[in-house]
Amino acid sequence: MKKVLILCTGNSCRSQMAEGWLRYFSKDTVNVYSAGTHPEEINPLAIEAMKEAGVDISHHTSNKIDNYMEINFDFVITVCDNARERCPYFPNTATKLHRSFPDPANATGTDSDQLKVYIEVRDQLKEYFKKFSEEHL
Repeated sequence: MKKVLILCTGNSCRSQMAEGWLRYFSKDTVNVYSAGTHPEEINPLAIEAMKEAGVDISHHTSNKIDNYMEINFDFVITVCDNARERCPYFPNTATKLHRSFPDPANATGTDSDQLKVYIEVRDQLKEYFKKFSEEHL
């Protein structure tokens, strides 16, 4: 079974939503992990945006990249520039991919305004990880 790590800075929004999408598209045929270089609590708006799309990430946990250094990943995917720059060296042959997505945690305005930003990023992640799963898994 292939192993995929999705890496971001806080492991609170983008990487959590990406993990949810990849689990959804891979139908449990892949071991999916997500982590952050500086993990924070999972953002409730990320959970809400994914729930609205029918994907439950409320049980996810935020993890530090150091917890996964011994795993031989097939793919390591960074979803923000900061994580790509700080991504530690993985001593294996993992294919490293990068695609930067806007940070929805930077959204301002009302809760509704902020949720719209999360939904936009959620949909961008959906498109990317659907294509990734079709091409690589």
